[in-house]
Amino acid sequence: MQSKAATVEEYVASLPEDRRAAVEAIRKVIRRNLDRDCAEVMQYGMIGYVVPHSVYPAGYHCDPRQPLPMAGLASQKQHLSLYLMGLYVGGDSPYARWFAEAWKKTGKKLDMGKACIRFKKLEDVPLEVIGEAFKRLPAKTYIEAYEKNLNASRSGKAAAAKSAGKKAAKKAPKKVSKKKTAGKK
Repeated sequence: MQSKAATVEEYVASLPEDRRAAVEAIRKVIRRNLDRDCAEVMQYGMIGYVVPHSVYPAGYHCDPRQPLPMAGLASQKQHLSLYLMGLYVGGDSPYARWFAEAWKKTGKKLDMGKACIRFKKLEDVPLEVIGEAFKRLPAKTYIEAYEKNLNASRSGKAAAAKSAGKKAAKKAPKKVSKKKTAGKK
């Protein structure tokens, strides 16, 4: 559920007490470990942790007017979510492997998509792993991984388009020349 809150404080104040307490605890850990080149903002209807334009002028490739999203924290209809984009842009990186293993060692269940960690209550989240995840991914490292992933994606799409063009050309019907067949039946 996207919030219409204009500020992080407004967003947090709008939450039910139990969710507010969980979000505040996670925010505290994130902010204590967030790289100084990053900022906490409202982005896409949730609390966002971004690399601002002052650090990364290109912004987010999907919408360059937006700062580069790095993480998000949201209260959804059925759960709370923490989005760690560094896990997504890293693919099967040492960072992503470390994160999954560190979470597993805590004995807590990890309910995660590519970059979205879902949980019902604060007790489901190993705060020390969240703090370390932010500490391990400073803005500079995140930007490098983001650009590498973006360039690979663009190269892959260009190669796929070129390959598709070649396949289409091979499948095109050949011109049949009409030769005069004088006297042949």
